[in-house]
Amino acid sequence: MRSGASTARSAADAARVSRAVVHAAAVSTDLALLVIAAEADADGGQVRVRWGNAGTEKLFGHAAGDLPGMALDRLFPVPPPGGFGGWLRRERSTVAELSARSGTGVPVDLHVTATPSSDTGVWTLSAQPARSATERALAESAAAHERRFTTLTERSPVPTLLSEQGMRLAHVNDAFCRLVDRQAEELLGTGWLSVVHSEDLDAVLDAAADALVGGASDVRARLLRGAGDVRTTVLRLSHLHTPALGSGFVATIEDVTERLAFQSQLEHQATHDPLTGLPNRTRLTGFVAERFVAGAAGRLSCLFLDVDDFKVVNDSLGHAAGDQLLVQVAQRLRSVVRPSDLVVRFGGDEFVVVCEDLSEAGAVVLGERISAELARPVQLGGVGVGVRVSVGVTVQTADHADADELVRDCDIAMYQAKAGGKGRVSVLDQGARGRARDKLQLVADLRAALDDGAVALAYQPLVDAGSGRPVGVEALARWTHPVRGAIGPDVFVPLAEESGLIDALGAFVVEEACRQIARWDAELGLLAPRVVHVNVSALQLDEHLPELVARTAREHGVGIERICVELTESALMRDPDGAPHVLERLRGLGVSIAIDDFGTGYSSLALLRQLPVDCLKIDRSFVSELAEGHPEITRAVAALAAGLGLSSVAEGVETEDQARVLRELGVTHLQGYGVARPMPGAACATWFAGRAR
Repeated sequence: MRSGASTARSAADAARVSRAVVHAAAVSTDLALLVIAAEADADGGQVRVRWGNAGTEKLFGHAAGDLPGMALDRLFPVPPPGGFGGWLRRERSTVAELSARSGTGVPVDLHVTATPSSDTGVWTLSAQPARSATERALAESAAAHERRFTTLTERSPVPTLLSEQGMRLAHVNDAFCRLVDRQAEELLGTGWLSVVHSEDLDAVLDAAADALVGGASDVRARLLRGAGDVRTTVLRLSHLHTPALGSGFVATIEDVTERLAFQSQLEHQATHDPLTGLPNRTRLTGFVAERFVAGAAGRLSCLFLDVDDFKVVNDSLGHAAGDQLLVQVAQRLRSVVRPSDLVVRFGGDEFVVVCEDLSEAGAVVLGERISAELARPVQLGGVGVGVRVSVGVTVQTADHADADELVRDCDIAMYQAKAGGKGRVSVLDQGARGRARDKLQLVADLRAALDDGAVALAYQPLVDAGSGRPVGVEALARWTHPVRGAIGPDVFVPLAEESGLIDALGAFVVEEACRQIARWDAELGLLAPRVVHVNVSALQLDEHLPELVARTAREHGVGIERICVELTESALMRDPDGAPHVLERLRGLGVSIAIDDFGTGYSSLALLRQLPVDCLKIDRSFVSELAEGHPEITRAVAALAAGLGLSSVAEGVETEDQARVLRELGVTHLQGYGVARPMPGAACATWFAGRAR
């Protein structure tokens, strides 16, 4: 006798049979229905019958009550090709011709359809007598076509839909069933439309309609997979005509969810700062450009912030603490501004805030509010650090031609705030704006001049103080601007240092000086200047300088001992640890070293004694004091040079009286207008040739 639990389960299994199958059972006395399930048991797991209808007794010769619990392979001793595991599909119904063992042991040939239930591991089997030989032959032919179709579509990894007429699907493959986690029976007809996101349904229907009339189209649509899982896909639909049925379509589906997520991640990385999570300079450019309307005064306000004395935090507490401080600054900035405002990490310790429709007064108030918020102490490694920021404010005016100008003006305003004493909010001063823009234009002109060879060298001779014999020249860069005329090195050299052009300028001077030495040697022979002094910026005093000088001299066939590198005291003191190493390498190559404008800086005499220096150049300001009866500094420098075994050069010598006093003070070489003015290479060659006669 069957237990109550078994009876209840059988009733539940019967309820799982689809309405269509139950209806078929009602109208066909030849239809047998079975509910089967994959169960784990002591035998390692089998498929067993759970329930059977009255039709099973007619076809199988088994009473319906005897079937529950029977193993499927006992009822069907010969499995279909591929075994029961390959026949029982979760995605769709399958058909097989099977031989059943009747209750009397006689084989019964049946046509069996297995339909998956919504419950995992449960199927409904509907069985009816096998067909006649003719029917079987036709069925086998149709089955062969079906198998070929199955090979091409059902087992294809590309999700595929097939409509033979209108919007109603006639076929959907396993890949699509897996994509939307539905069974094929749920998707056929118009059921497939239920998995299309409601917001994308119209677009999908329009694309299908285009395909039905002979077109082909692609459409992006979200498909619902259940449990809140939404997949973003691209449907590619093409026209399909089926004889006797009409127009339909075939659609392949590409799941682009992960690809779009990866693209989004890459785009975020490209437009956001990895440390603070804020948008970066790239995003700032796009944001302002999108909202910038030329001539729309007041539309955009821009605040440029720089953390004052940030280097002190890095140097004293470490870079990790500096990074933590920047993260805190970013978080506080976002907490102060409006949701619609853009906060950007511009670079390093610089941040930018862009606001729409905010007046200049409002922008100033926002800058003050930001300053107050950031001034609250931040705990870094147990130390409370108060942050001060310099804030520059700019509001869009009719003069701003583009978005870049607006951000640039904001940067200028920030530097005004810093120049005013740090820790303050400064609105852009139009005079400063004009000067800054003029400076930017001058930088662009200098870059063009270097590219076009518009910078030239002039050469000023140096002579022996005792005999007046020429001993060498100093190479002096000269720039004649096509509009502004002559621009002195006191202007364009600092400009080159600030703008990153100093390496190009320095390389040009070394290159042109070596080229000129080679020309003089060819023209004058032994009468040519024996040494050329070239000036070096503090920013050039690195490990690349010795290689530059050596390579350039070699390329022009010039002995490297013909080069003397001049640098100022301030350049030496900029890097008192690294500078001696660079000078030692230069000296080792054969280059001589001179310190220019000696006495005007703050170099250590102990350091001077350790440096590989050959010459001290006395600044022209000390030479001019000789006429006023103040030779003390010049005498001291000349004596220091003599005591260290160095030569000395007095600059700015203009009169014979100065020359005489300098000789008496022990200066070894003279340079200045009283000796010779700077001149082009050809004129300098003539001068040297004339002094030799």
